[in-house]
Amino acid sequence: MKEKSNLTLFMEQLIRSLKEEERFSTAHIYQSTLNAFMLFCKTDTIRFNQMERSYLKQFENHMRNKGCTWNTVSTYMRTLRSIYNKAVDDGLTEEKPRLFRHVYTGVKANTKRALDAKDMSKLLSASLPRPLPQSMEESRAWITLMFLLRGMPFVDLAHLRKTDLQDSVISYRRHKTGTLLTVEIPPAAMNLIKRYQNTDSNSPYLLPILSGNRKSEEEYAEYQHALRKLNYDLKQLAVYCGIKLNVSSYTSRHTWATLAKYCHFSEQLICDALGHSSTKVTETYLKSFKNDELDKANKVIINHINISI
Repeated sequence: MKEKSNLTLFMEQLIRSLKEEERFSTAHIYQSTLNAFMLFCKTDTIRFNQMERSYLKQFENHMRNKGCTWNTVSTYMRTLRSIYNKAVDDGLTEEKPRLFRHVYTGVKANTKRALDAKDMSKLLSASLPRPLPQSMEESRAWITLMFLLRGMPFVDLAHLRKTDLQDSVISYRRHKTGTLLTVEIPPAAMNLIKRYQNTDSNSPYLLPILSGNRKSEEEYAEYQHALRKLNYDLKQLAVYCGIKLNVSSYTSRHTWATLAKYCHFSEQLICDALGHSSTKVTETYLKSFKNDELDKANKVIINHINISI
């Protein structure tokens, strides 16, 4: 079959379409994959017929030699596989069976992202010998809220709308899946919300993490900046608190899941976040439970650590 296009142009077209659909996170992954592959190929014009098993294996070795983790390798390979399959479906290239058979496309859950109850308590509320910088104090508030609100991801916390808060309940849709979740707000979380609640009448957001006055792509960039800032602050906060393990935006979610396991909640309510091959922690195993059951579980988990706010 004669090549009708090349991989570079096809990926650029897909990236434009993703941005038009406001799927900026996926567009970012596609762009990062394309950049890495062009750097390896030493050209900005990559043709589909370069996609051979041996060449993909060389790309994998190249990334590992540059210090990329296996999960980064997997992200790039799975992205290339998805794009290749789309190209085959569109008749742009011939199908090569099991093209990605010998490169890594799995997920390694080999990084401990959860803290024990003692360290989590220190991270969220331990008294420190000197005051924290304001930026770090805010980041501490965000990770505390994420933990108290049933391991809420940072992307969902940042995008909570003022209208999502009704009395002592937050109802919101997961940014990633669109799943509707309703969470009873624990008193400690309500104290933080009242302390940090957005006072900008022009912003739709409950918390002052995002400005709320940017266009979609600019807002995605603003969120990425906020996420990097949070992760930087949390690493510094861990040092302040004498915590030796790595702390990031994932910590609250994984710690919530792990403590739920230690509190002997059923596997139907929560799966072992560390042993699962995916970073999805809650929606596959929480969806069959009623909100009051989930809120009761949340209270038990919160009581498992000492938080003074």
